[in-house]
Amino acid sequence: MSRIGKKAVPIPSGVTANVEGQTVKIKGPKGALQLVLHGDIAAKMEQGGIKLDPRDETKRARSQWGTARTLVNNLVTGVTKGFERKLEITGVGFRAAVQGKNLQLQLGYSHDVVYPIPEGIAIVAPKPTEIVITGIDKQKVGQVAAELRDFRPPEPYKGKGVRYAGEYIFRKEGKKK
Repeated sequence: MSRIGKKAVPIPSGVTANVEGQTVKIKGPKGALQLVLHGDIAAKMEQGGIKLDPRDETKRARSQWGTARTLVNNLVTGVTKGFERKLEITGVGFRAAVQGKNLQLQLGYSHDVVYPIPEGIAIVAPKPTEIVITGIDKQKVGQVAAELRDFRPPEPYKGKGVRYAGEYIFRKEGKKK
C-alpha cells in the first residue's frame, strides 16, 4: 500500500479542481494546470480534496499510485505558491543578464549563449552571478534549470560553471609536480 497515495490531495480555498475521467484540472490565483493520469489510476472528488486509487492490484498500478498523487499535489502547489529554482554561476568573467525575452549567458566560450525564455517561466538575474527561475509547473521549472546548467556544468578542479544553489561539488586535487 502506498502511504503517500492513501492521502487525499487537499484543495485550499481560492482553488477550483475538476476531475473529468483521467484529466485533473486545477485553477488557482497563479494560473491553471491540467494533468492526464495514467490509465491504472482512478481519481474522484471527495469533501475538500481529490482522492486517487489504483484500478487494480497490479505492480504497475501500485507504483503509479503515489506518483500520480504527488503530481496532482504539485499542480495544487503550483497554482497557489508556484515553484522556484536558483542557479549560481562561478568563474572569472562568467555572468548572466536578462534582455527582453532572452537570457544572455557569458560562460567563457568565444560567444555568448542566448537562451530564449519559455512560455510560463520567469527568469530574473538579481546579481550577475545568480539566476532565479520561477513558474507554476514544477517539471518545466526543473527542465529550464537543468538546460541552463548543461551549458557549463561545474567542473571538479576549480568549481567553475553553473550549479544549483546549495549543490555540493566534489572537488579534486590538481596535478602534483
